[in-house]
Amino acid sequence: MSNGKTYLGVDIGGTSVKLGLVDEQGVIRYSEAYDVAFDRYETPILKTVLKSMKLFLAEHEVTEQELAGIGVSATGGIDTVNGVVIGSAGHIQNWEGSRIKDEMEKTFHLPTAVLNDANAAALGEMWIGAAADHRNVIVMTVGTGVGGGIIVDSKILLGANGLAGEIGHIVINNDGELCSCGNHGCLEHYGSTAALIRRVRDAASCGKIILSEEHEVNGRFIFSEAKKGNVVMLELLDSWIDDIASGLVGLVHIFNPELILIGGGVSAQKELFIDRLREKVMAGCMPHFSKYLELKAAELGNDAGLIGAVYYCIQQNDLVCDK
Repeated sequence: MSNGKTYLGVDIGGTSVKLGLVDEQGVIRYSEAYDVAFDRYETPILKTVLKSMKLFLAEHEVTEQELAGIGVSATGGIDTVNGVVIGSAGHIQNWEGSRIKDEMEKTFHLPTAVLNDANAAALGEMWIGAAADHRNVIVMTVGTGVGGGIIVDSKILLGANGLAGEIGHIVINNDGELCSCGNHGCLEHYGSTAALIRRVRDAASCGKIILSEEHEVNGRFIFSEAKKGNVVMLELLDSWIDDIASGLVGLVHIFNPELILIGGGVSAQKELFIDRLREKVMAGCMPHFSKYLELKAAELGNDAGLIGAVYYCIQQNDLVCDK
């Protein structure tokens, strides 16, 4: 181990946990991923994560005494004060109620900080990513769902118990379709990549577009067809981007950010997605809100949650030391 403090970063997702040794500058020295869904969650995720952490540290010959703390990014609704999972996707059994902070501190005897994965990603981008040197930022992740984190005056907005930032479940269509959360018309139901794929399949079922059986319908295929000039695909993309822009315009008028970052695999599509989304958001915002507003792709990719969790741990440790 080199000089300076080292932290263990833990990024817990629905299918795997990513572990990394992270220094005080946000540099990941080593990282590895371990499966957490190998038996369809019959083994509780937290139990698998703790076992994986022990294995990871042993493989890299790192002792507890060499670490300054543990930063955890976790999927689901997270009570950040107590480090407990208080909400989760319905398909992840044995996850809700997991006492992450207590179990890790009991096992490793290290100060542990826990927050939602989207909030962690936002902090990571603010620390060493695309939001560095910005104080007011909205980070939206677009994937199978829509997640987000909101930074206000350089601090992550957590709310009363850590659930703030669920931007995927703001309503953009009062008469809209049922969302997985039980509400109708949520941004996630209309603005996720899963929603885009659903639009394409619906168009195919109506005969508006012909899909070959040899092609898997995913984001990569859709953007590939759009680049070829497929008119229907371009129209579907445009409508999808309209819905994402509607949600972001509302957030801009509430939080007055200087920067919007878009994460997720789709953020790599600059001309067909990022540039078009920027145009629509700027056009929808009142002039004084858009005057100094930027919108661009996030930079840290799959490392954002790991890095942000460690940054949050550093912040929490500093607060304790200041008391």
